[in-house]
Amino acid sequence: MKVRALAAQTLDQILSEGRSLSSALPPALAQIAPQNRSLLQELCYGACRWQPQLQAVLNRLLQRPLPVSERPVPALLLIGLYQLWHLRIPDHAAVAETVAAVRVLRKPRLAGLVNAVLRNALRRRAELTTFIATDPEAKTAHPRWLLNRLQQDWPDDWPAIIAANNARPPFTLRVNRLQSEQDDYRQRLAALGKTSERSALSQTALTLADPVEPATLPGFAEGWVSVQDAAAQLAAPLLEVQPGMRVLDACAAPGGKTGHLLESVPDIDLTALDQDANRLARVRDNLQRLRLTARLIVGDARCPDDWWDGVPYDRILLDAPCSGTGVIRRHPDIKLLRRTGDLAALAGQQRALLESLWPLLKPGGRLLYATCSVLQQENAAVIAHCLATHADAGEPPIAADWGRALAHGRQLLPGEYGADGFYYAVLSKAPVGGPGASCSPT
Repeated sequence: MKVRALAAQTLDQILSEGRSLSSALPPALAQIAPQNRSLLQELCYGACRWQPQLQAVLNRLLQRPLPVSERPVPALLLIGLYQLWHLRIPDHAAVAETVAAVRVLRKPRLAGLVNAVLRNALRRRAELTTFIATDPEAKTAHPRWLLNRLQQDWPDDWPAIIAANNARPPFTLRVNRLQSEQDDYRQRLAALGKTSERSALSQTALTLADPVEPATLPGFAEGWVSVQDAAAQLAAPLLEVQPGMRVLDACAAPGGKTGHLLESVPDIDLTALDQDANRLARVRDNLQRLRLTARLIVGDARCPDDWWDGVPYDRILLDAPCSGTGVIRRHPDIKLLRRTGDLAALAGQQRALLESLWPLLKPGGRLLYATCSVLQQENAAVIAHCLATHADAGEPPIAADWGRALAHGRQLLPGEYGADGFYYAVLSKAPVGGPGASCSPT
């Protein structure tokens, strides 16, 4: 009962207050016994993953929406429908426990309504299943605006993207090559009865058959391994860092790519920048566990006058803030929190970041632009704008057999190679005496 009540409160914070799942869920997990936490996570992640479908079904079951004063009962109804449609919990148990949660939420007068709605859903299961199959938003469990965008940008691939977004994410590790090799660590896992597979994308990536608590992994506390999707592990090799180089990780938190850069080439002068001090603390914690060091600076990459020492960088990694549409399977609340109007603002922020960082790149240097988005407004269009407004900018091709080449950059779609959706583009700056000079964009 308490698990379902906490799940409803957590989901309600996302739906009604715009909080992220990553911020709303941990306080709820802290309130229950460890043996119940997996169910709470399942209910919260699953309800977010399928919310567009569940809400469409609920709209057909309710005569009128419940008023705001009855929060979080609408969220509890979604939790109940998720159990009936997507979990193996017996129907009678799902209904009974969900109805009992109404009293935990101190809404006892609504217990009859919750009971009636869920039992009506069971009686009308065949009718509602037909409805789901014929309604695009319910069938795909994606909001209409996002479905339209995916169909526009990926007319041949959008069904596969939808399927990947609705799947459970793999549990992938990055092996620290300063401590171990991929096959060696795989053997350590096998000795503990944990099955893993090498990734075709990265020589440091291993995907486990079943997720585990990271702290239980061999050598985790000593920095032998980190949790990171294989697609994110492409950044370090694409940047082509060499020993002795001065490198900027411009939007570094939480530090996965920062650590991978230092694991790949330890002898570099690396600055990790982030405007959020709390998030930058996570970079510090990750580097301490890995036994690696970098210069950490709290600052906005769009305002280098506030933090830059005037010495240019040989390499810049810009893992830009984005819509996150390539990692929906890991963060299903993106479906609930993002709006179509966010895209123009994000693209503007991405262009501003590139414009501010470009003068910091040494002539002959390389900048890697990365997003976990699959929307071209944030990806190829942003790079096209940068190339059009900087005469000293070039784009070396990414020679790879993963993903697909776009007009600018390369896109890996969610689920390809078992990885998340990521976009990468490489920009090079003309050496001194090279053709053209930088010009200011508008």
